[in-house]
Amino acid sequence: MAIVNGLDTDSLMKVVETVKQNWEIGKTVWKASTSWKGGFKVDTSSREFTSKFDEPEMLCGTNTAANPVEMVLQAYGACLTIGYAMNAAVMGIKINDLKIDLEGEIDLPGFLGLEPPEKYHMDKLPGFKTITAKIKIKADADKKKLQELHNNVVGTSPVGITLSRPVTVKANLEV
Repeated sequence: MAIVNGLDTDSLMKVVETVKQNWEIGKTVWKASTSWKGGFKVDTSSREFTSKFDEPEMLCGTNTAANPVEMVLQAYGACLTIGYAMNAAVMGIKINDLKIDLEGEIDLPGFLGLEPPEKYHMDKLPGFKTITAKIKIKADADKKKLQELHNNVVGTSPVGITLSRPVTVKANLEV
């Protein structure tokens, strides 16, 4: 059993082989639920894990937790981090330090249902216009190997790919 970056690479490779042998196992469904707690406070859960959400005071929240768009950035950063750890381990690259800083630009008029004046060049659609991730990695590999790792991680990030392409979203109301 080889442990690289705190991961059992033998087990990782068994997962890959299992999916190769039975592609149906690769079709997974992930679930989450939310519960409103008053104001802009929301509790969320997936499996046995919970998170809290709120809005900053500038948006009339109570600033008790990150807001949903900040969590999108956190989710992308976490997905990249997991991708680096896993792919580096399989490649035999020991990571000494990894930090990812993310930022995204959102124009508030769309969220608020406003039509922005043309001179401000704001999009009336809510959501991120750009997301930038700055990855700082120190690892036992040369620049060429780290670029290969980077390209693989960015190209296979489920959260990154989800953010970068249209996804069918359905929201059904039950009253």
